[in-house]
Amino acid sequence: MIKSKKTAIINTNLFDGNNALGIKSVLFEDGKIVKIFDFIPQQAEKVDGISLKNAEIIDGTGTTLLPGLIDAHVHTSEDSLADALKFGITTELEMQGGMTKRGREMQIKDWSNVADVRSSGMALTAPGGHPDELIPKEDGIPGFILKKMEKMTEQEKQDFIASFEERNKEDAVKLDVTTVEGAVEFVNRQMENGADYFKIMIEEGTVMNAPGLPMIRPDVLKAAVDEAHRLGKIAIAHILTAEAAKTAIEVGVDGLAHLFIDRPDWTPELIKSIADKGIFVTPCLVLNSSIIGNSACHIAKDERVEPKLNEDWKMTMCSCFNTFPSGNMEDNYNNVKDLFDAGVDILTGTDVSVPMAHLGGLAHGVSVHHEMQLLVQAGLTPIDALRSATSVTSRRFSLNDRGIIAEGMRADLLLVKGNPTENISDTLSIVDIWKEGKSCPK
Repeated sequence: MIKSKKTAIINTNLFDGNNALGIKSVLFEDGKIVKIFDFIPQQAEKVDGISLKNAEIIDGTGTTLLPGLIDAHVHTSEDSLADALKFGITTELEMQGGMTKRGREMQIKDWSNVADVRSSGMALTAPGGHPDELIPKEDGIPGFILKKMEKMTEQEKQDFIASFEERNKEDAVKLDVTTVEGAVEFVNRQMENGADYFKIMIEEGTVMNAPGLPMIRPDVLKAAVDEAHRLGKIAIAHILTAEAAKTAIEVGVDGLAHLFIDRPDWTPELIKSIADKGIFVTPCLVLNSSIIGNSACHIAKDERVEPKLNEDWKMTMCSCFNTFPSGNMEDNYNNVKDLFDAGVDILTGTDVSVPMAHLGGLAHGVSVHHEMQLLVQAGLTPIDALRSATSVTSRRFSLNDRGIIAEGMRADLLLVKGNPTENISDTLSIVDIWKEGKSCPK
């Protein structure tokens, strides 16, 4: 049980994850939302039979209260989880990495002031397949990790090295994942590590300026997806083209971890198939914009953002992938809007990973806010964009204790100046952040 003081935010505009409810007051204690009131007088000691004695009263006049935001596509670390929380992202969903249940117990069990995290574990990909083309070719622990380790305590270093060696030990027991038997065993290994869902890679490489990447056959992918479903887990596919999305649908995935960056003439049929099968899409427009050649320097230099970013992340935000400059954002916006209009669930995700120039245009936390701005630019309403970062993502990933503000839910909350249900940029005007009822650094 999380112990936190009784807190009431009064006279705030409430977006509960689904709808804008107007001016309300919200009481929370011990990590949970206790009650939503229409009105609480500032000096009241009891309202509707509920004692407010010794409660901290926060006047929310001129603010909006939101559920803590969720990034539905990251590759993360302890430091990155802390960075995310500073921007009101109270949960990150890792789409390849070591933050499974076992990984969380080894890496962040003693960390406070970090976002909550769930993970797919390692994704199924062919030997030498994506994302191998993005990873610096170094023996041992990569240089950017060693740089991060310089800031760690001795105990943190020991825990991190133990986790790294554990992953290498598992990798040493090689499976032939290009076969049905090997792929099925691979799925089971991720679940034994405590993976919360499963991911496959369908990436030929052209969009990443690495055409001809090895890929796993569709029948093997389908066997892996079927095994994940047999084990009660959803399966998500990395795709960046319409052709890859078509394959993902055929092998039976539940969600697409990216938006196809192209727009062939058969896109309407593809969108109808996605909608008919109830597949969700996490567009990661911030990533596609970077792939096309756009940096996010204007976001990094926002006065609400810049003080929270270190120099490495500022450099990264002001860089970009630039691997597919022939693409255009108008196709991406049209694809998102057509999917949304067809009834497809759209989730907010970023694909942010580490601070490196060739992975530019992204940073933990802030890119969620940028993504919502791009969703609005694509034609969604601000409320639609806010839903995509809260209730829609929590529903599709069965995070049943968060994503909405209601009695009994986690007190993961974001208080901002202004009204982002009308002006989405206001999500960056952060007043306070609570994770399980505890006020966090911002």
